[in-house]
Amino acid sequence: MIDKNIKKQFKIFQQKVYGKPLRYLDNAATTQMPNDVLNEIFEYETKYRANVKRGNHYLSEKSTEIYENARKTVADFIGTNIPDELIFTSGATDSLNLIARAWGDKNISEGDIILVSEIEHHSNFIPWFELAKRKNAKLEIIKVDNDCNFLLNDLDIDFSKLKLVAFTHVSNVLGVVNNVKNIVKSIKKKCEPFDVTPRFVLDGAQSVSHFGVNVKSLGVDFLAFSGHKMCAPFGIGGLYINRDIFDEIGEYKYGGGMIDSVFLDKCKYNSKVTNRLEAGTPNVSGAVGLAAACKFLNNIGLDNIFDHEKELASIMMNKLRKINETIIYGPVDVKHKSGLITFNIGGIPPHDLATILDTEGVAIRSGHHCVMPWHMEQDLKTTARASLYLYNDEEDIDALISGIQKAKKIFKVN
Repeated sequence: MIDKNIKKQFKIFQQKVYGKPLRYLDNAATTQMPNDVLNEIFEYETKYRANVKRGNHYLSEKSTEIYENARKTVADFIGTNIPDELIFTSGATDSLNLIARAWGDKNISEGDIILVSEIEHHSNFIPWFELAKRKNAKLEIIKVDNDCNFLLNDLDIDFSKLKLVAFTHVSNVLGVVNNVKNIVKSIKKKCEPFDVTPRFVLDGAQSVSHFGVNVKSLGVDFLAFSGHKMCAPFGIGGLYINRDIFDEIGEYKYGGGMIDSVFLDKCKYNSKVTNRLEAGTPNVSGAVGLAAACKFLNNIGLDNIFDHEKELASIMMNKLRKINETIIYGPVDVKHKSGLITFNIGGIPPHDLATILDTEGVAIRSGHHCVMPWHMEQDLKTTARASLYLYNDEEDIDALISGIQKAKKIFKVN
């Protein structure tokens, strides 16, 4: 169980919004930072701040030690005991673009196939769309059914040309938790007759902070995630790269820290992947905050967090379904979902609903949630989304329901 006083760790909940307690239900977009994380960042910035890997003085050496220890902590958190398999990035978007450039530009050729699902966040769609354009490759789409299951048996593609498969672990629009192992196994089996082994990219932005993720057991080659969705600062994230494919990775950015030697007519790049892909001064305090967030979440227990979310999601689902004119997208069985529910209230535009809820102190998301292709397929412009996390409680859900009832009265919806 999660401590009922957990909100006291988050100073942001001490304030009121329009005179009402803050009811934050936009966690799929960004989570809040606890005191434990803020304190570790403050300690680093006030005691050890210095550039890493470049100096022989005490602060630089100490800062480098702290940075590499953070790498080990985050690597352990996602299930790899090999720190060099964890690259620090600015977030999941940066991680996915890194793959598209450092791996994609080196390995994708004309006529190759890149496979993505129709429920991907734009950050896990556009990099592959652009890569396909650059290389004159083909982008193919995995369709989903009403319960968000991947329709793999409906794929009509040339599996002999499949080079890359990119998909989400947890949908940020429908909250469905994909069975990664089964998806990877199924696609690999379709490729076996052609002696082809595509690389698998997993978007873990909505998974790593909600339940235990062991990247080694999933069978993927890349895992991207963001710190700000797991109680860490903005501007920091991670990318797991399976060491078995290190030799397939090219350069991504050029500059300090990623070279061995530079002459006027030639240069040699560092052979170590973590150095080669982290050009420039890294976000050391961000890495410190990300590692602190990993320790914070581990102390609470990821199983406890997921159980807490599911319990609240079940309550929220049941209360929403009792409201007339409510349309819920994706499965209603929370056993197959994270603590995220996307819905609409008939007769109330989602943006207007979010605005009215805001006046009640309730923060939700409205829009297409960076998954425009799925919305267009459903003939939807926008939807409303409420997403839960470890610090939410039933009072937050009650405030959401009360705000919806207020919106119905304003719009005169029965």
